[in-house]
Amino acid sequence: MRLLDRYLLRELLLPLGYCLCGFLILMVFGDLFAELGEFQKKKLNAGDLLEYYFFLLGTPNFLGLVLPVALLLALLYSLTNHSRHHEITAIRAAGVSLWRLALPYLLVGVVLSLALFAVNELWAPRSTEQAERILNRRVQPQEPQADPGLLPASGLANAREGRTWLAGDYNRKTSQMNNPQVIWTLPDGSQRWLFASRAVRTNGVWTFFDVSECRASATNSLLAPSLQTNVLAMPEFKETPEQILSEINISKGMSLRARNKADIPLVQILDYLRLHPQPPDSIRPRLYTKLHGRLASPWTCLVVVLIAIPFGVASGRRNVFAGVASSIVICLVYFVLQMVGLALGTGDYVTPWLAAWFPNLSFGIAGLWMTATVR
Repeated sequence: MRLLDRYLLRELLLPLGYCLCGFLILMVFGDLFAELGEFQKKKLNAGDLLEYYFFLLGTPNFLGLVLPVALLLALLYSLTNHSRHHEITAIRAAGVSLWRLALPYLLVGVVLSLALFAVNELWAPRSTEQAERILNRRVQPQEPQADPGLLPASGLANAREGRTWLAGDYNRKTSQMNNPQVIWTLPDGSQRWLFASRAVRTNGVWTFFDVSECRASATNSLLAPSLQTNVLAMPEFKETPEQILSEINISKGMSLRARNKADIPLVQILDYLRLHPQPPDSIRPRLYTKLHGRLASPWTCLVVVLIAIPFGVASGRRNVFAGVASSIVICLVYFVLQMVGLALGTGDYVTPWLAAWFPNLSFGIAGLWMTATVR
């Protein structure tokens, strides 16, 4: 790494750290004051609150919102200072192009985008559940509580292989179903109905216990008993626990139009689409908008770098406050456009990929064009 790159990164990372910590502290205190009554009701102490916010900071409502804004502010502040002290002019006079000067900033944008993507997909799905567990750890239940891993009245529709699963309940920790029913259609048009007291997936194979099976021919819908046994292994059933969870979570999210802090992870959306290559029209726009939205949103960090560079290097005659004001306006416009795009995609007014990617593409191209026109 060249000495110039190390200098530019040092001058960027320090204000970035200040901005990021400052915004996160503000958001934590804002949420703390808003939820103080609830925390007192739950009898949480200071240690519980620290642990609670440790998990909550990784959710999109905290880090996903704060990181791009902090990066934009820090980059504009850093570039404005360089420009005011004529450092940008001196660097370019030494034969360094503006694009080469911007390289360390672009790398920071890419690294932070990838880090934000990893946080959204690996940390955030678990953080909300952990935060909820901490929130209720000191509450004494009035009556025995059900196993939190137990999901009642669960089901799975495998449109790709034509199988429908129903269960009285499903334990996501042990991958066990109670009172499962599996219905599927054979190539000759006949149907098989499998009933059991429970089913467990071990070593990649579903095993059913206390099994009774019925069949219905293609011409007669009456069920006729065909098999009864204590144990039955079905290696041809390829449905995985992850796919069952994706079906449950997405069906719940789509029906309630839930917008929780962790949202639906990308891997669950992809698992659902493997089971349903042609999802129902009622959820297709929302599902694909969520898919593209989760892919597009982390790249906000790279987009704000592309926007900040031309604003920062051209601000030599402006003070730092002008750069900060510009960043706030840019940030507001970008996030408004992002929310409007996702709303239009969810409502099926705009193609989902365009709804999710248009803010990034438009602001990114605008940033590249403005950088190319800087003299």
